[in-house]
Amino acid sequence: MADDKEYFVGTVKAIFFENPENLFKIFTIKIKKTNTKWDGKDIVVTGSFGNISEEEEYKFEGHMVDHPKYGKQFKADTYQHSRPSGKKELISFFSSDEFPGIGKKKAEKIVDTLGENAIDKILQDPNALDFLNLGEEKTNLIVEQLSKNHQTEQVLYQLSNFGFGNTLSTRIFQKYGVNTLEKITEDPYRLVTDIKGVGFKRADELARNLNIPLDDPRRIKGALVQLVAVLNNSTGDTLIEQDDLFKRALAILRSNNQLDELKVKIEDGLKSLVNDGVLVSEEGKVYDKSLFDAEWSIAQSMKMITDTYKGFDWTDIEFSKELHKIEKSFKVKYDPSQEKAIKESLTHSVFLLTGGPGTGKTTIINGIVAAYAKLNDATLDPSSEDYAIALAAPTGRAAKHMGESTGLPAMTIHRLLGLTGTEDDEFAEPTLNCKLLIIDEMSMVDTKLFKTLIDAVQPGTQVVLVGDKDQLPSVGPGQIFSDLINSEIFSTVILKDIHRQDEDSTIIQLAHDINEGLVTDEVFHNRSDRSFIECSSQNVPEVLSQIVSKSSDRGFDIADVQVLAPMYRGVAGIDNLNSIIQDVVNPMEPKRKEVLMGNVHYRINDKVVYLVNTPEDNVFNGEIGKIIGIILAKENTDHVDQLVIDFDGNEVTLDRKDWTNIALAYCTSIHKAQGSEFEMVILPLVNEESRMLRRNLLYTAITRSKRLLIMVGNRTAFERSISDESAERKTNLKNRLFAAFKIKIDDPKIIEDEDEELKSEPKSYLLTLDMVMNNAIDPMIGMENVTPFDFQENK
Repeated sequence: MADDKEYFVGTVKAIFFENPENLFKIFTIKIKKTNTKWDGKDIVVTGSFGNISEEEEYKFEGHMVDHPKYGKQFKADTYQHSRPSGKKELISFFSSDEFPGIGKKKAEKIVDTLGENAIDKILQDPNALDFLNLGEEKTNLIVEQLSKNHQTEQVLYQLSNFGFGNTLSTRIFQKYGVNTLEKITEDPYRLVTDIKGVGFKRADELARNLNIPLDDPRRIKGALVQLVAVLNNSTGDTLIEQDDLFKRALAILRSNNQLDELKVKIEDGLKSLVNDGVLVSEEGKVYDKSLFDAEWSIAQSMKMITDTYKGFDWTDIEFSKELHKIEKSFKVKYDPSQEKAIKESLTHSVFLLTGGPGTGKTTIINGIVAAYAKLNDATLDPSSEDYAIALAAPTGRAAKHMGESTGLPAMTIHRLLGLTGTEDDEFAEPTLNCKLLIIDEMSMVDTKLFKTLIDAVQPGTQVVLVGDKDQLPSVGPGQIFSDLINSEIFSTVILKDIHRQDEDSTIIQLAHDINEGLVTDEVFHNRSDRSFIECSSQNVPEVLSQIVSKSSDRGFDIADVQVLAPMYRGVAGIDNLNSIIQDVVNPMEPKRKEVLMGNVHYRINDKVVYLVNTPEDNVFNGEIGKIIGIILAKENTDHVDQLVIDFDGNEVTLDRKDWTNIALAYCTSIHKAQGSEFEMVILPLVNEESRMLRRNLLYTAITRSKRLLIMVGNRTAFERSISDESAERKTNLKNRLFAAFKIKIDDPKIIEDEDEELKSEPKSYLLTLDMVMNNAIDPMIGMENVTPFDFQENK
């Protein structure tokens, strides 16, 4: 270790916090030696560490930090077990409790025989202890203890030398263990696929230190994997044009090679990744293997659901009679499109319902549930063993709204499936035993989540998918809802008539006009329930401060007021606006508790949003809560700062290590607000956000408002948003569905052939050698109307 680095050598006195997941620890040490100006006998040390034992001596390198609550601390970047030096220390070390069976006399014998390099000699050759005649078991225990201390420290120390910080170093060590150095020096680019937070550039730096050539196959494959992942996540596409991928790879992999030569090597790299099952190449397109498999799996599951639907045993007269009773019960009158939607949902295995705000989607869901229960003699008592209906939505708030509107239990899709929101979900294979599955806010559901959901559906289940196809697509890759609708395979009703609109309300009509791309002065005319304030991006914070401070005068609690913005950075970005609004509605006061996480201050009564799924605490991504308690480390036995947050009656206590799972929520992204509604929405849009300004973004934001909408910013930014219709994402789900359902519509030749077939004699099922050789035999030949249930019933 470099001598000019700040360091402490000392004995660990007490470890008063440790997180086994990321190895983060806080402890005090009794100082033996330091090159800092610290003059105390003890100091608090923080960082991510492997094996740290109390009463053991270590050397820590890092820097002093000034914690806002706890004062001076030492943040360690690297550490190593402080090797005992000199005969006296070595004898004391070997005769300690760490090595049972070795007393002072045997310790003296070890040092006399092996010298002051005894530890290294034992690590290099375990037989070096044979002279003690301890027996194999005791000798192995000593060697294992020395190795355990040595290996973890050396790995973390070397990772630090490679330029990885504590967090990434511990993440890498957790993945590879004692084989870490061997694995990453063999192929540093494996970190790109294996370790979250390590991108191509970081792996490339390590590769340069290891003198790996610029045109090395490992480097080329690492770049391709990184590019595919980045493009999938940034565009939402599930496929990438191979030519585009190669152009981007050529730009990243600049080397001394001739262009043609490097292109050949990139092609070879892609072939190798395909052979390894990391990527898929098909018809000039490249896929991440998991997304490729997910689209195929979705198509096959949808076909299974369709094939195993048993139909219904009630008549149209019975349906009309029950629907009339339901109308009386709910005090509604269904229009023809709504009546059609309810009937279609009950007579098809898969039914899709889409429509904008106020078109009656929730009303129809109520009708579907009630009619299903009546016509199928099913119970609506959730406590009954015969209850067979499952309602779910992608977010906690959307699920809560669904439950309140139906009076039945509804939950997040993650909770329904028992998913944890971690990487383990990738390997989850849940099973759903319901007979009717209804999913709301389908536009938010991405490819991988829908794959897990639809794979869990069992034969005979009816599936109803509800959403607004014109809202923002999912954050993750794919456009599942749009693809299912556009495939035209499944029964679909598109609602257009507006039902929920008060005489004084203009917000819903505004949303529909914007969705039609109408750019008129009417958008910017002030009405009783909406207004537009034109200002520059620099003035947005001040304007918002005034609006928020006056909102209480109009009867709005801050919990009912939501600012929605497209981007996090900038003067009019989410991060800055959160800080500004916090100081307006919840300012810091003398003697008031406050904690700091990075640059964010948290105070009691702050509005926060949860950013992950934590089913064990019944709190999910997108849920908004309020901080109701702050417990400082010195006030609890765990010696760690804690926040107590109320999520609509569900109180959750978060230790400091979990504060990365929350953020201030006075202003949130429009994506985060999907599936939620707010009494008052304030929407700032400015020209600096031009790359984000799209019609579906504006439409989604406006449809979050229930009573009052205030638009702020550049008029040209709003006009651009209305005019700029988002391009469809590049996916292949429709083609997978066509293949699974044996629909051929894209190939003109196939269409011509099918037309000829219609004119000719009925298809012959005579088996011929030519048909066998060309794989032209349908495995379901002669079994078109047969389902798995027929076999079950005949048993």
